[in-house]
Amino acid sequence: MDDDAGEPADTREALMRATFRALCEHGYADLSIQRIADEFEKSKSLIYYHYDDKDALLLDFLDYMHERFTTGMSEMERASPDEQLLGFYDTVSPEELDAEQSGFLVALFELRTKAPHDDAYRQSFTDMDELMKEHLARYLESGIEAGVFRDVDVDETAELLLSAFTGVMVERATTDMDDRVGVHREAFEAYVDDLRVDD
Repeated sequence: MDDDAGEPADTREALMRATFRALCEHGYADLSIQRIADEFEKSKSLIYYHYDDKDALLLDFLDYMHERFTTGMSEMERASPDEQLLGFYDTVSPEELDAEQSGFLVALFELRTKAPHDDAYRQSFTDMDELMKEHLARYLESGIEAGVFRDVDVDETAELLLSAFTGVMVERATTDMDDRVGVHREAFEAYVDDLRVDD
């Protein structure tokens, strides 16, 4: 998540950015309201005014990330269907991650591991996965309608691609095999090529 120049638009925006920075630095296990407050320019009491506890704040943070993802994807609407698919890949799994991005990826994985035992986290990640699948299905469908892609089962293909993306993200967060990102990207490019209608 890039920090835009200038003052955040409102308190929630400032708090979401503070939460992002604290997550990147400390991960979920070592995260506390105090550590978020250390990144927040306003008072710690203001955090408690809006949120009962750390998890309430983090669930709102996940909603915020969903909103940002939707905004980012909407910026690709004018691209060609194959560029949309490749752009989606680069958004969820950029070729290189800096230290902050790596920290956030690990923290996001930690949050996802709460989902099996916490209905609120499970719903949040279910919503996020459904949102990603909807975007993938839309890109595939527009490509088929435009005659760019072969006629495939859109829902099944979107589900397959989402599973592949999730696997890549989990691998990057939990192993030392970051050098395989290029291999994954090449395989995805080959898959998109295979989707294209032969000239």
